[in-house]
Amino acid sequence: MKRLSTISHSPVQFNLATLFLRIGFGALMIPSHGYAKLIHFAEKKDTFMSFMGLGSTFSLGLTVFAELFCSILIILGLFTRLATIPLLITIFVILGIHNWEIFGEHELVPAFLVGYLSILLLGPGKYSIDAMISSKKR
Repeated sequence: MKRLSTISHSPVQFNLATLFLRIGFGALMIPSHGYAKLIHFAEKKDTFMSFMGLGSTFSLGLTVFAELFCSILIILGLFTRLATIPLLITIFVILGIHNWEIFGEHELVPAFLVGYLSILLLGPGKYSIDAMISSKKR
């Protein structure tokens, strides 16, 4: 049995960690963020912030795309690194709206930032559709 203080890991541990990271951060974003905005789209479309002058309806649509559809892609491990980019942009916009306050009422936002940056850097891992597609090409 490995000691708990070791810094090495097996490929299985690494791939399980990337799977848990993808499922965890993908699943946390969907219900109260992406899906909630989708079902209340008509109510929020006129009052949502206009990102870079794109209009509130289009900005809300981009946010729903990122928070719902990109989160689903991350859970599945399909286009994983590409799917994290809209989520990271959304997180940076949210941080900007809240004056880059990383502690306090909106402390979950920086946690999402750390999670999505980790997913971007680590990639999808072996237990993903990306890995299955990649192995079939070889």
